[in-house]
Amino acid sequence: MSFNFEIIGAWLVVLMTLSIFSYLYGDNIFYKAAEHIFVGISAGYIFAITFWDQIHPNLLGRLFPSYIDAGYELELSYIIPFILGIFMILRLVPSLSWLARISIAYIVGMAAGLKFYVFINSNILIQIKSSAIDFNGSTFDVINQIIILIGVFSGLIYFFFSKEHKGTIGKISKLGIYFLMIKFGASFGFAVMGRISLLIGRFEELLTYSSSEFNYATPIVFVIMIIALGFWSFQDKKTSLNQDDSVNKITR
Repeated sequence: MSFNFEIIGAWLVVLMTLSIFSYLYGDNIFYKAAEHIFVGISAGYIFAITFWDQIHPNLLGRLFPSYIDAGYELELSYIIPFILGIFMILRLVPSLSWLARISIAYIVGMAAGLKFYVFINSNILIQIKSSAIDFNGSTFDVINQIIILIGVFSGLIYFFFSKEHKGTIGKISKLGIYFLMIKFGASFGFAVMGRISLLIGRFEELLTYSSSEFNYATPIVFVIMIIALGFWSFQDKKTSLNQDDSVNKITR
């Protein structure tokens, strides 16, 4: 039996995929191991990518251009984010952890200011522009824009709580509920379609790795996991029965 990196990789893919699927049986050691491996690798990968793609060229490359050739000149103003970054790391030191509040306050303030402009531009101004009706367009475009306008207006009325939803306002808010349900249903259906496509991709890989080319990785790992889960389930039941017996003896 010949092993190479491609076959080893295939076995690892099968093991991790089936370990995640094993959660359908219940919380078990395979799922916990796969979960911890995924979180650890993701954290390490994101840290490495962030450092070498962002911090190293954009920050250190501007503060130490003579040592780090990132195509930038010396910019002393970048000392401020450098110090704020050190403050964030000092959160690990109990006596100096209060310095991290300065960095967090700066990040929250900057993010709020930037997001405020983005939301004003995208969620309000563009929405108002999209709700306008251009009667110079085709009949289909005009009808579509009228439907959008009705949906936006009725949705806003539904969230207008200063007046009781009765009479005309109640009917309009009820129409807004229909628009909201259509929107939520379409979003949920789109999300499910995306997840189903990912699931199909995983099953296709499992079927591919079932062949002799990959030394029957999928069926072998599947059988081993079933045996191991069955053994652990039997051991857990045996342990719980022994504990119950001990409790009964004590109560007697």
